[in-house]
Amino acid sequence: MEALLRQARFLKGATSAHHFPEDSGVEVAFCGRSNAGKSSAINALCQQHRLAYTSKTPGRTQAINFFKLSGDFRLVDLPGYGYAKATTTVWEQWQRLTESYVARRRALCGLMLLMDVRHPLMEIDWTMLRWGQHYQLPMHVLLTKVDKVNRSTMARTLTKVASSLEQEGLHAGVQLFSTTKRVGISQAREKICAWLRDTLITARAITPTKDTPAEEGSRGQE
Repeated sequence: MEALLRQARFLKGATSAHHFPEDSGVEVAFCGRSNAGKSSAINALCQQHRLAYTSKTPGRTQAINFFKLSGDFRLVDLPGYGYAKATTTVWEQWQRLTESYVARRRALCGLMLLMDVRHPLMEIDWTMLRWGQHYQLPMHVLLTKVDKVNRSTMARTLTKVASSLEQEGLHAGVQLFSTTKRVGISQAREKICAWLRDTLITARAITPTKDTPAEEGSRGQE
């Protein structure tokens, strides 16, 4: 399954739900603050240098970008949030676009939430985590840029974030991650591939026959 990620190619960018690809197959989405390193993480996980656009200007990308893998699998790069210079209008557009995707996208099987290890669990991160919980989505946290801190800080922050999530009743995996030092890349790949594989297996197992009516899902009906 990990070979899937190396086959990633840009499919399309969407600035409204009307422009999303057909809602079929299986998707894993990446979200996080504008400076958390989402694009670099996607590039590293897919072993490609220029797959996802990286910019020195945080918050520049305001579209949802879809990347096609083989078959009907996709990765999705959600717009970065929390950019300090963003206007109220930009913030409201981000909120509408992102929540419409998270709330209604049937293909979405998991959220990879990236946080700078030096500034984890900002209020906007909690918003994303609560959305994930509300819409019953598996979540996995990547504490990025661990090359910027020492080992004791890494360990302390990892423990603190895991404990905070547990106290809030939020079920999410947490790991250390760095594209520069190649920390946690294999672990993150395994998580993504497990979501894709398990969701596909489950979908095949519950696909209704001609004599079995399909049940409505918890998302996509709003």
